[in-house]
Amino acid sequence: MSRIGNNPITIPEGVTVDVQPTQIHVKGKLGELTQDYSEVQVVVEENTIKVVRPSEKKSVKSKHGLYRSLIANMIEGVSNGFTKELELVGVGYRASNQGQKLDLALGYSHNILLDIAPEVKVETISEKGKNPIVKLTSHDKQLVGFVAAKIRSFRKPEPYKGKGVKFVGEQIRRKAGKSA
Repeated sequence: MSRIGNNPITIPEGVTVDVQPTQIHVKGKLGELTQDYSEVQVVVEENTIKVVRPSEKKSVKSKHGLYRSLIANMIEGVSNGFTKELELVGVGYRASNQGQKLDLALGYSHNILLDIAPEVKVETISEKGKNPIVKLTSHDKQLVGFVAAKIRSFRKPEPYKGKGVKFVGEQIRRKAGKSA
Protein backbone atom coordinates (compact mmCIF):
# COMPACT_ATOMS: atom_id res chain seq x y z
CA MET A 1 0.00 0.00 0.00
CA SER A 2 1.45 3.35 -1.06
CA ARG A 3 1.12 5.89 1.71
CA ILE A 4 2.26 8.73 -0.52
CA GLY A 5 0.05 7.74 -3.46
CA ASN A 6 -3.11 7.70 -1.33
CA ASN A 7 -2.71 11.30 -0.12
CA PRO A 8 -4.90 13.79 -1.99
CA ILE A 9 -3.31 16.90 -3.51
CA THR A 10 -5.02 20.22 -2.85
CA ILE A 11 -5.11 22.70 -5.72
CA PRO A 12 -4.36 26.26 -4.52
CA GLU A 13 -6.13 29.31 -5.95
CA GLY A 14 -4.80 30.55 -9.28
CA VAL A 15 -3.72 27.08 -10.44
CA THR A 16 -5.59 25.31 -13.24
CA VAL A 17 -5.26 21.58 -13.85
CA ASP A 18 -6.21 19.95 -17.15
CA VAL A 19 -6.22 16.13 -17.20
CA GLN A 20 -6.13 14.18 -20.48
CA PRO A 21 -6.04 10.36 -20.72
CA THR A 22 -2.21 10.24 -20.82
CA GLN A 23 -1.12 13.78 -19.89
CA ILE A 24 -1.69 16.34 -17.17
CA HIS A 25 -1.21 20.10 -17.69
CA VAL A 26 -0.76 22.43 -14.72
CA LYS A 27 -0.80 26.20 -15.18
CA GLY A 28 -0.15 28.85 -12.53
CA LYS A 29 1.26 32.33 -11.99
CA LEU A 30 4.89 31.21 -12.44
CA GLY A 31 4.43 29.11 -15.59
CA GLU A 32 3.00 25.89 -16.89
CA LEU A 33 4.18 22.28 -16.80
CA THR A 34 3.14 19.06 -18.57
CA GLN A 35 3.64 15.49 -17.38
CA ASP A 36 2.88 12.20 -19.16
CA TYR A 37 1.49 9.37 -17.05
CA SER A 38 0.45 5.76 -17.58
CA GLU A 39 -1.12 2.80 -15.74
CA VAL A 40 -2.81 5.04 -13.10
CA GLN A 41 -5.92 7.22 -13.13
CA VAL A 42 -5.89 10.89 -12.15
CA VAL A 43 -9.20 12.12 -10.75
CA VAL A 44 -9.96 15.83 -10.17
CA GLU A 45 -12.71 16.59 -7.63
CA GLU A 46 -13.44 20.29 -6.89
CA ASN A 47 -10.07 21.53 -5.55
CA THR A 48 -8.32 18.18 -4.93
CA ILE A 49 -6.55 15.64 -7.12
CA LYS A 50 -6.38 11.93 -6.34
CA VAL A 51 -4.15 9.40 -8.07
CA VAL A 52 -5.93 6.03 -8.18
CA ARG A 53 -4.43 2.71 -9.17
CA PRO A 54 -6.77 0.37 -11.08
CA SER A 55 -4.93 -2.87 -10.24
CA GLU A 56 -2.43 -4.30 -7.77
CA LYS A 57 0.32 -5.14 -10.30
CA LYS A 58 3.85 -4.28 -9.20
CA SER A 59 4.42 -1.78 -12.02
CA VAL A 60 1.15 0.02 -11.19
CA LYS A 61 2.00 0.12 -7.47
CA SER A 62 5.43 1.63 -8.17
CA LYS A 63 3.98 4.36 -10.42
CA HIS A 64 1.19 5.24 -7.97
CA GLY A 65 3.37 7.19 -5.53
CA LEU A 66 5.67 8.43 -8.29
CA TYR A 67 2.99 10.23 -10.27
CA ARG A 68 1.37 11.61 -7.13
CA SER A 69 4.72 13.16 -6.13
CA LEU A 70 5.37 14.50 -9.63
CA ILE A 71 1.92 16.13 -9.81
CA ALA A 72 2.33 17.60 -6.30
CA ASN A 73 5.74 19.05 -7.31
CA MET A 74 4.22 20.55 -10.47
CA ILE A 75 1.46 22.27 -8.49
CA GLU A 76 3.96 23.51 -5.87
CA GLY A 77 6.25 24.79 -8.63
CA VAL A 78 3.71 26.82 -10.60
CA SER A 79 2.32 28.39 -7.41
CA ASN A 80 5.46 28.98 -5.26
CA GLY A 81 8.52 27.88 -7.28
CA PHE A 82 11.70 26.11 -6.19
CA THR A 83 15.08 27.52 -5.16
CA LYS A 84 18.48 25.87 -4.82
CA GLU A 85 21.53 27.66 -3.45
CA LEU A 86 25.11 26.55 -4.10
CA GLU A 87 28.07 27.79 -2.09
CA LEU A 88 31.59 28.03 -3.56
CA VAL A 89 34.08 27.15 -0.80
CA GLY A 90 37.73 27.78 -1.60
CA VAL A 91 40.32 30.52 -1.99
CA GLY A 92 39.82 32.35 -5.28
CA TYR A 93 36.54 30.62 -6.15
CA ARG A 94 34.24 33.18 -7.76
CA ALA A 95 30.91 33.27 -9.59
CA SER A 96 29.32 35.94 -11.75
CA ASN A 97 26.50 36.02 -14.24
CA GLN A 98 25.52 38.11 -17.24
CA GLY A 99 21.87 37.26 -17.86
CA GLN A 100 21.67 33.48 -18.33
CA LYS A 101 25.46 32.96 -18.68
CA LEU A 102 27.15 31.77 -15.50
CA ASP A 103 30.91 32.35 -15.17
CA LEU A 104 32.62 30.17 -12.55
CA ALA A 105 36.26 30.44 -11.40
CA LEU A 106 36.90 27.14 -9.59
CA GLY A 107 40.68 26.87 -9.54
CA TYR A 108 41.13 25.52 -13.07
CA SER A 109 43.33 27.26 -15.67
CA HIS A 110 40.23 28.71 -17.40
CA ASN A 111 36.89 29.91 -16.12
CA ILE A 112 33.88 27.68 -16.73
CA LEU A 113 31.14 29.33 -18.81
CA LEU A 114 27.71 27.71 -18.52
CA ASP A 115 24.55 28.64 -20.42
CA ILE A 116 21.60 28.22 -18.05
CA ALA A 117 18.19 27.16 -19.41
CA PRO A 118 15.80 30.13 -19.88
CA GLU A 119 13.28 28.61 -17.42
CA VAL A 120 15.85 28.87 -14.59
CA LYS A 121 16.68 32.27 -13.17
CA VAL A 122 20.28 32.52 -11.94
CA GLU A 123 21.61 35.02 -9.42
CA THR A 124 25.08 35.31 -7.89
CA ILE A 125 25.69 36.78 -4.45
CA SER A 126 29.22 37.88 -3.54
CA GLU A 127 29.85 39.53 -0.18
CA LYS A 128 33.25 40.44 1.20
CA GLY A 129 34.47 37.87 3.73
CA LYS A 130 31.84 35.29 2.75
CA ASN A 131 31.77 32.48 0.21
CA PRO A 132 30.10 33.29 -3.14
CA ILE A 133 26.58 31.87 -3.55
CA VAL A 134 24.81 30.87 -6.78
CA LYS A 135 21.02 31.01 -6.42
CA LEU A 136 18.85 29.08 -8.92
CA THR A 137 15.08 29.64 -9.08
CA SER A 138 12.44 28.05 -11.33
CA HIS A 139 8.98 26.52 -11.41
CA ASP A 140 10.36 23.14 -12.57
CA LYS A 141 11.86 21.15 -9.69
CA GLN A 142 13.58 18.61 -11.95
CA LEU A 143 15.27 21.29 -14.05
CA VAL A 144 16.53 23.23 -10.99
CA GLY A 145 17.96 20.02 -9.52
CA PHE A 146 19.61 19.09 -12.82
CA VAL A 147 21.26 22.50 -13.26
CA ALA A 148 22.41 22.54 -9.61
CA ALA A 149 23.88 19.04 -9.94
CA LYS A 150 25.66 20.08 -13.16
CA ILE A 151 27.25 23.11 -11.44
CA ARG A 152 28.23 20.98 -8.42
CA SER A 153 29.84 18.36 -10.69
CA PHE A 154 32.49 20.86 -11.89
CA ARG A 155 34.19 20.76 -8.46
CA LYS A 156 32.64 18.45 -5.87
CA PRO A 157 33.52 19.15 -2.23
CA GLU A 158 36.56 17.21 -1.11
CA PRO A 159 36.68 15.59 2.36
CA TYR A 160 39.99 17.01 3.66
CA LYS A 161 39.60 20.79 3.46
CA GLY A 162 35.96 20.95 2.32
CA LYS A 163 36.82 22.94 -0.81
CA GLY A 164 34.45 22.80 -3.77
CA VAL A 165 30.88 23.57 -4.78
CA LYS A 166 28.32 22.47 -2.19
CA PHE A 167 24.66 23.08 -1.47
CA VAL A 168 23.95 25.65 1.24
CA GLY A 169 23.41 23.71 4.46
CA GLU A 170 25.00 20.50 3.13
CA GLN A 171 27.13 18.62 5.65
CA ILE A 172 30.37 17.23 4.22
CA ARG A 173 31.95 14.20 5.83
CA ARG A 174 35.41 15.32 6.79
CA LYS A 175 38.46 13.07 7.04
CA ALA A 176 41.53 13.51 9.22
CA GLY A 177 44.72 14.34 7.35
CA LYS A 178 48.06 12.59 7.66
CA SER A 179 49.06 11.66 11.18
CA ALA A 180 52.76 11.71 11.99
